[in-house]
Amino acid sequence: MDPQHPGLALPAAPLQLRDVAATATGSPTGQATPSSTISPYNTGLNGVNQPNNLLFTDLLWWSLGIVGFVMLLIRIVGLAWAKLRLLTAMSLPGDKQQFWRTTQWHRMPSLKRGLIYAPLWNKRHNREIRLSSAANMGTLPSRFHALLLAGYLASNLAYMFILDWKNENKYALCAEIRGRSGTLSIVNMVPLIIFAGRNNPLISLLNVSFDTYNLLHRWMGRISVIEVIIHFIAWAVVQVADNGWAGVQHKIFHDRFISSGTIGVAAMAIILVQAFSPIRHAFYETFLNTHIILALIAFVCTWVHCVSASVKGGLPQAPWMLAIMSLWLAERVARMLRLAYSNWSTRGFTQAIVEPMPGEACRVTLHLPRFVDIKPGQHAYLRFAGVNCWENHPFSIAWYEHTHRDDDVLPLSEKAVAKNPRSATGTAVSFIIGAHTGFTRKLYNTACASAGSGRAMAMRAAFEGPYAGHHSMDSYGHCVLFAGATGITHQISFLRHLIAGYNDGTVATRRVTLVWILRDYEVLEWARPWMDKILRMPNRKEILQIRLFVTRPKAASQVVSNSTTVQMFPGRPNIPMLLAKEVGEQMGAMCVSVCGPGGLADDVRDAVRKVQAHRTVVDFVEESFTW
Repeated sequence: MDPQHPGLALPAAPLQLRDVAATATGSPTGQATPSSTISPYNTGLNGVNQPNNLLFTDLLWWSLGIVGFVMLLIRIVGLAWAKLRLLTAMSLPGDKQQFWRTTQWHRMPSLKRGLIYAPLWNKRHNREIRLSSAANMGTLPSRFHALLLAGYLASNLAYMFILDWKNENKYALCAEIRGRSGTLSIVNMVPLIIFAGRNNPLISLLNVSFDTYNLLHRWMGRISVIEVIIHFIAWAVVQVADNGWAGVQHKIFHDRFISSGTIGVAAMAIILVQAFSPIRHAFYETFLNTHIILALIAFVCTWVHCVSASVKGGLPQAPWMLAIMSLWLAERVARMLRLAYSNWSTRGFTQAIVEPMPGEACRVTLHLPRFVDIKPGQHAYLRFAGVNCWENHPFSIAWYEHTHRDDDVLPLSEKAVAKNPRSATGTAVSFIIGAHTGFTRKLYNTACASAGSGRAMAMRAAFEGPYAGHHSMDSYGHCVLFAGATGITHQISFLRHLIAGYNDGTVATRRVTLVWILRDYEVLEWARPWMDKILRMPNRKEILQIRLFVTRPKAASQVVSNSTTVQMFPGRPNIPMLLAKEVGEQMGAMCVSVCGPGGLADDVRDAVRKVQAHRTVVDFVEESFTW
């Protein structure tokens, strides 16, 4: 009866009052009940907003797909424009290529200067931020890359925190956070694993360098790890409130669903710590091997976590993990197949000749047992038996020669018949490897020890590649190539190709200027065999100008040249003035390429941005291996 209205009866209460312990754990015994405010939310999909999770998954993948589609359209238009330029200009002399010299869209120079070629701040981009002689903080992204990363990070933050904040049950809110963060972490793993592979098909399809994908891979990895840590914390908050830390420990050690997830989180957290730039750069070889092992552990444990959930059929993210592991495995298999194909045939295995050079470098020539097609600007990953054979590092291809079955037979006629390169039975590929630390230093020391016997060192090696080579200079009337130290290897391949194309009438190039900055005169020995061949090519003087800058000459008499097309100078070049002079004499569209230390690349990039004010077509290509 109502005490205020004795004649009025109260309806029976649908829920009885419970004590505090029952409210916290579901019942005084700690067992979950339908009225519990905690227990249902520490596992399964209770409280998880699955429709929104899948919606944001689609939005994230669609945003990446749209960016990729726009890049593909730009790539198609660029290829079509370059082809049109090549077809119309390759039969014209340089002074008749004025149409292609002038930009056809007046906004393009300012777009290059302010966004496409612009560093994030001032002029630093690839120059390392050094903490000491042994450690550095890596490099800064460009302004365009920073905008892409900022947009991607902002979308992840937005999807992460679009939650039901009005929910008064904080444990239900934790469950929603747990579901959202776990879903987003796995979603990010898909592009993460695609961008990590050197056999990524998007490299050639979109003409985006592996260096750029590696930058995106690092940032997507950080985002994924932070989200999975949030995922674990959101689960732990509910579990501690339900059964205390003892309950957390029991679940980790006795519940396969929780234990696999915990191991995966731990592996990813270790990856985040060891991938911190100073640690990664100081112990790169150790980082790389442990990174691969930890990533594999994280993938497998995440898959086990998804399939062992109490939800019927497992979590819906389980197929995504199968796709991720399949992509990872496919990329590894592709590497193995490329290794096997390039380095073995019925004629034997790859053999390397390693010669120590002045200036602490090695000239390496690999004799591959089969024909391998090499294009200008390509690089390959090399392994050497006996020199940290588990490691492989990228090096630009400087020179190559194809060998045929009759190369050792004297010609029977006066006129030599041109050989089809694809009928070759082998390919000799040459590199310059500077001695720094770790693998390269050990290779150089081994070669020096062998050189004491008076001959070059022969050893078993493996060639994986070639990779890259998607930047064609054939349609440019004017090419300016900057090289620093061993960066000359990248530019030599273009010199040979452009001069040969000029003689055959297959390129639009009418002027090539090579600027090589080297430490001392002895470093010229690195590329002497190949430069001698280039200087003997027909019509070389009509197209090629070489500027050598020796920064530390031992004597003034060394820096002397009697040639008008090959000039030597002491000290460092004034890059802005040098490039401005080239633009003043520009023939058709110009391409400026740089390969060398980060400081040189930043100086050339800055000079290219400055000459955009001339409203001529000056494109910039940078070859770099940032890690």
